Amino acid sequence: MGGDEATLTEKFSVMWPHLDERQRRLLVGAEARSLGRGGMTAAARASGLSLPTVRKAMRELAGDAASLTGARRPGGGRKRLVAVDPQVPAVLERLVDPDTRGDPESPLRWTTKSTRQLSRALGAAGHPASRNRVAELLHAAGYSLQGNRKTIEGRQHPDRDAQFGYINRLAAVHLTAGWPVVSVDTKKKELVGEFQNPGRQWRPKGRPVKATVHDFPDPAVGKAVPYGVYDIGANEGFVSVGQDGDTAAFAVQTLRRWWQAVGQGAYPQARRLLVCADAGGSNGYRLRLWKVELARLAEETGLKITVCHFPPGTSKWNKIEHRLFAQITSNWRGEPLTSHEVIVDLIGATTTETGLRVRAERDTGTYPRGIKVSDEQLAAVRLQRHHFHGDWNYTVRPRPRPATRA
Repeated sequence: MGGDEATLTEKFSVMWPHLDERQRRLLVGAEARSLGRGGMTAAARASGLSLPTVRKAMRELAGDAASLTGARRPGGGRKRLVAVDPQVPAVLERLVDPDTRGDPESPLRWTTKSTRQLSRALGAAGHPASRNRVAELLHAAGYSLQGNRKTIEGRQHPDRDAQFGYINRLAAVHLTAGWPVVSVDTKKKELVGEFQNPGRQWRPKGRPVKATVHDFPDPAVGKAVPYGVYDIGANEGFVSVGQDGDTAAFAVQTLRRWWQAVGQGAYPQARRLLVCADAGGSNGYRLRLWKVELARLAEETGLKITVCHFPPGTSKWNKIEHRLFAQITSNWRGEPLTSHEVIVDLIGATTTETGLRVRAERDTGTYPRGIKVSDEQLAAVRLQRHHFHGDWNYTVRPRPRPATRA
């Protein structure tokens, strides 16, 4: 019988993937019947089916099996949870969403609602359900795993949309005239060292890039401070990676470096520059130092520099955020930023299918915080406020240069 059992095991392993539940059962029953005495035990061991199941198959073969059209008899198999306990879906929804489903005393009111916790809470309420059944019920009710999204802008300024329209009109005028239009901002400061960087990248299996367990910055190295200039018309980025303060002086110095390295070569006939910036940060509309430093840049370049600030709370509309910074973050995902040089190289290697090119440089200068600008210094700036929201829209003009004699 041992040889017969080994033969059966081999036969079943070959046939099993091609048969449904009923066909497997009947095959085992036929083999058991053909073996005669002891065949039922041998067939059960070879197939992995229980003796009652094999016995049932043999009875099916002896009776009218043609009436069984499915793998199971009508009504066979495990009953659906909602059929056994119709109240489960309603109880589950009250647990998942207590605020709107009328159960503010839910035990999960202030906890993460995982399938494991929901399963336990259902069991405690007298409605036992496994984690898998909970997941199935949630999907059936229209739920899915979701993170939170930054969409609430808070209190909106009444001139929010009007300011967007004003910026768009000025940008169109400058681009039509062949003058540069740039979007500026500071990217999130980054830890420099063997620190974990969010995201994943393809690596040999079992060989992830190693990073330190704790994110304690090295005071001797500091953080990287990337400030970017995005040329809207050319779809090109310029990023200065500093290591000191994120100040107005650093912001304008990055504009200066962009103009010297890229801007004046790309726009040799330009007499104007439009800068689109957030309302706060190192380029905030209330910063005196920002305006004083822009005045110095205007004197050096001879450019009339117009600045338009986005209304407070609308920084996500600044084009540099999604056209440049988001691409940089995607490019270096999963890669520890081990040094300022590595950061510069990774930023400079950022490209997109739409043609984005990025130039990155390291800035080792120092930019002290807390510099005070006197009323006299501010008054010396040749600043012309626009008629519409002069606090957000203004032009810094250079002093007239004396005419040169022929």
